[in-house]
Amino acid sequence: MYLKKLELHGFKSFASATALEFPRGISAVVGPNGSGKSNIADALRFVLGEQSMKSIRSKKGEDLIFSGSPSKQRLSMASVALHFDNEDRTFPMEFGTVVFKRKIFRDGENQYFLNDAQVRLKDLVELIAKAKLGLKGYTVINQGMGDAILDASPTERKEIIFEALGLKEFQLKK
Repeated sequence: MYLKKLELHGFKSFASATALEFPRGISAVVGPNGSGKSNIADALRFVLGEQSMKSIRSKKGEDLIFSGSPSKQRLSMASVALHFDNEDRTFPMEFGTVVFKRKIFRDGENQYFLNDAQVRLKDLVELIAKAKLGLKGYTVINQGMGDAILDASPTERKEIIFEALGLKEFQLKK
């Protein structure tokens, strides 16, 4: 499994539809301060089901939707899609490509999609756990998370270790 593409539309500073393609090998997102690198990391956490607005550097869901500029009007919805190569069947599905998509609307409604079929957040979380991606642990490490892991309580550290070991799937079933 590897990340093939990230699509953003209306998410934070990405007013226009934007697609980032990641060919096999090592990929990096680089740029000067203020260019949107952290917004890309936030988009990854968002589409993988993150529920804490603090973790995606926002106070409320509406903050995730492009709020307008002098040349572009504000949008009513934001969406993020992740395309994974699944030829090795890391995700237990018979699809060569697995696409997770999440939409958020100004009224606070969230919609989740798996290969264009609408699903519940619970379904998405279970599939992510089976693939050992995880929502909190090491999937996406934002600025300051290294310190947060070191400062974590024993209970929080245990959860981080369970996720890193791939035990989150079984914890969810329990």
